[in-house]
Amino acid sequence: MCVRDSFARERIWLAIESLMFGAEYSAVLCWGSVCLLASFRPDILSMPYWSGIRHLRSDTCGILAFFLIVIFLTCSEFLRLRRCADVTTRPPTTIFTGWISAAVFSAAETTAILATGVVVYLSINSITHPVTLERQATHLISWPSEGTLRVIALFLCGCSVAALRFLKTARSSGLKNHSLSPAIISLSSGPRTRMMHDLGDDTPRNCD
Repeated sequence: MCVRDSFARERIWLAIESLMFGAEYSAVLCWGSVCLLASFRPDILSMPYWSGIRHLRSDTCGILAFFLIVIFLTCSEFLRLRRCADVTTRPPTTIFTGWISAAVFSAAETTAILATGVVVYLSINSITHPVTLERQATHLISWPSEGTLRVIALFLCGCSVAALRFLKTARSSGLKNHSLSPAIISLSSGPRTRMMHDLGDDTPRNCD
């Protein structure tokens, strides 16, 4: 009975993770479509994104989609990390353990992805209509300007990527000190297992 309950619980969490991933994917497409509109046809950003909701401007819809990406990407990645590794078996030398480790890694990954997207979007804007770099980035608040927002996004990119590198390296180093030597692991496992070990995951599972 306990095994059956545990299996059912895992299926429920997997269903929640999958739903969040699907919602995240749709939000990314929505935000991307608004970014394309803002880069090449900024004069019609005030038009409705969908005629079924006439009071929802395209730029407002893009902002909402961006924050939905933050929520769904962070949560789905957090659940994926929890599913892929039994954090209770991690050695005590790792910098972060348990829920904190998964939460910090998920937040850093989300920040890196979205900040990169913002930099790319604003860089395209600087080519198609550079005059807007001195204007406010959104119609909702007067600060920051597009140029300032791009610098902020660049800073967040650097910080988040550095954090991801630190977490992966620290985690991997802690595991290697409490496990078989890399040479033995390399000989006794396939390419996917060796790759996961290099990333700091010593419990190879289906994490796709």
